[in-house]
Amino acid sequence: MEDNTGMACDTKVDLIDELGIDFSLDTTIDMLGPPEIPSPLQGKSYSCFVSDSDRVLARVSVKNLEENLQAGTAPASFELAGPRQEIFFNPEGLKSAIVTCGGLCPGINDVIRSIVLTLHYGYGAKYIYGIRYGLRGFNPESGLSPMELTVQSVNGIHEYGGTILGSSRGPQPVDVIVDTLERLGISILFIIGGDGTFRAGAGIADEVRRRGLKISIVAVPKTIDNDIYLVSKTFGFETAVEMACQSIRCAHTEATGAPNCIGLVKVMGRYSGFIAAAATVALREVNFCLIPESDFDLDGPGGFLDALEKRLDARSHAVVVLAEGAGQKYVSGPEQGRDLSGNLKLGDIGIFMRDRIKEHFRNVNKEVFVRYIDPSYIIRSVPANVDDRLYCGNLGQNAVHAAMAGKTAMMVSYWNDRYVHVPLSAAISKRKMVNLKSRFWMSVLESTGQSSLKAS
Repeated sequence: MEDNTGMACDTKVDLIDELGIDFSLDTTIDMLGPPEIPSPLQGKSYSCFVSDSDRVLARVSVKNLEENLQAGTAPASFELAGPRQEIFFNPEGLKSAIVTCGGLCPGINDVIRSIVLTLHYGYGAKYIYGIRYGLRGFNPESGLSPMELTVQSVNGIHEYGGTILGSSRGPQPVDVIVDTLERLGISILFIIGGDGTFRAGAGIADEVRRRGLKISIVAVPKTIDNDIYLVSKTFGFETAVEMACQSIRCAHTEATGAPNCIGLVKVMGRYSGFIAAAATVALREVNFCLIPESDFDLDGPGGFLDALEKRLDARSHAVVVLAEGAGQKYVSGPEQGRDLSGNLKLGDIGIFMRDRIKEHFRNVNKEVFVRYIDPSYIIRSVPANVDDRLYCGNLGQNAVHAAMAGKTAMMVSYWNDRYVHVPLSAAISKRKMVNLKSRFWMSVLESTGQSSLKAS
């Protein structure tokens, strides 16, 4: 380990996790400089300090551990999150900023509130600004002035969905963003967002480093799809699954209320089908779960429509849950384009499947009823549930502790039941997806009884 004037605890991750994802990542956390200021938390009886040498194993169980130890290879690990006894920034006069980017997600306001309260009550840092409408708020051409965040202004915001700062998609010039940080005298920037936001954050950190500035960039992972790499779960995911379950229950009630009725529910999940899969396992009333990671055929023996027909013949009702990114080969075209975040625009698989199911059963002279439910915008806009609120509070607090210690270009993550620090470079190296060979997906198949849905 190097001393605290440079990079802290240089450790490589080289393993395969429980979902079969290959790791070969550097878990080193960048430091702005040596933390030499006694933390104000030292005077508070509730403080529980940790050090940079406290580590969390990347895997709870490690294959061939004895061979690794004989070879002198230490088990891979992440830096433990939490308050440090010495900090880098002097809280007096310190200016911090918070920005929220991308789509809405339950719990954003909870994270904002947690950051503000921890800065104010924990460290006595009272100059906190909210950048309005995402990265657009950094650009003077937008005409958006920062919002002053105080204990009073964030009181009660956790009771509401969305974000009080507003959000937006799309990039802004990195040099303009850093110019604004310099002009406002910001020393800490908290970015709340997903993969695209983290890529922007990594670029901001690089430009800050190039200019020789002492500005900490700390990220809090936000995506309702739960697809950020090296995070056990993202905040808002449990709320999203809970809300999805409500829609699936309604679909099941409708399906059992008429002969040959099909309840069809579309939930969010552009590239990763975690919401659809988790809701399926939670309720066990779903007969087909279609996600982006698992390809399926519509027609032919063994295809989806054939399996659906057999299900109706056997039970005269069915419930189908599909993620928005499932079956895109049927609805995407060469001119589908990209959104402001650079993501391919999705075809509407929900409407397509609704109409295709009706067409199929008309062709076989079988009367069916399809009840289609798309709760996507309701799910992402509601306030967080209790579990997510607790999670958001801890994420915000640990983000502040990391930033005050002078750590940068990193995200706060939850890994193996501990809060840890993960470099942004590692977080954006891959996308987390449902592993079709995992115990999680096997649970889905055991619950639904669905086959591969590939035509023979």
